[in-house]
Amino acid sequence: MRNSRAAIEKRREHILKIIEYRTNVTVEELAEQLKTSAITIRRDFDYFEEKNLIERHRGGASLNKTNFTTNIFSSPLTLNKHAIAKAAARFVEDGDTIFINTSSTALLMLEYINAKQVTIVTNNGKAIFCESKENLYVILTGGELRMPKESLVGDFAINNINRVKAAKAFLGCSGISADGGFTTAVLQEVAINETMLKNTIGLKFVLADTNKVGRTHSFLSGSIEELDYLITDTVAPEVEVKKLRNTGLKVIQVQID
Repeated sequence: MRNSRAAIEKRREHILKIIEYRTNVTVEELAEQLKTSAITIRRDFDYFEEKNLIERHRGGASLNKTNFTTNIFSSPLTLNKHAIAKAAARFVEDGDTIFINTSSTALLMLEYINAKQVTIVTNNGKAIFCESKENLYVILTGGELRMPKESLVGDFAINNINRVKAAKAFLGCSGISADGGFTTAVLQEVAINETMLKNTIGLKFVLADTNKVGRTHSFLSGSIEELDYLITDTVAPEVEVKKLRNTGLKVIQVQID
């Protein structure tokens, strides 16, 4: 039975989202993830190539960034960060004190937290640009300002974090994998992440879009065993999600609208 035009368009849209997120993908990966044949994926690649949306390479494809452009406010990557942040915000309860690190996704939680009397302790300097809400109290850790992320790091920040016992921690990362743990590309942020984890008495969350799931970066911030939840999206690689679940980590995958 032939697929309907709507089903084909939906599959092709999904493929483009995956390619945009993950930079490079193989035919086999897409066929397995979308539960279709390699021949079908190759035909879709032919279609994208004709429109100059992708660049083919042996066994797979990558995005043609010259011809494929997206609006930052409507791109899948922006949408999935909001979806992850919204899902994480549901875990915040009245009266909680929570840690948020330099993660842009975690900082988006401030838009979605509806609980009352919530205190956010963060080393994310961009928090000062967030809209003020009556139910939220934002405390910056202070410390050395590190550009371009506008993160606050160093001994001053660590000493202040050590004065706090948070109910929950919501941390972003550069990469998370069953083998490599919870990692960052920035050395100065390791001590901040470690200290936040150490001073969290309740649940510890990592927020990571599919770009980061299954990847390992240079500096280890913590082991998978130290974490309770990973909140990611439904485009995250299934093989790695299964491996993470097998470690005992609870994985929540949110649908991108």
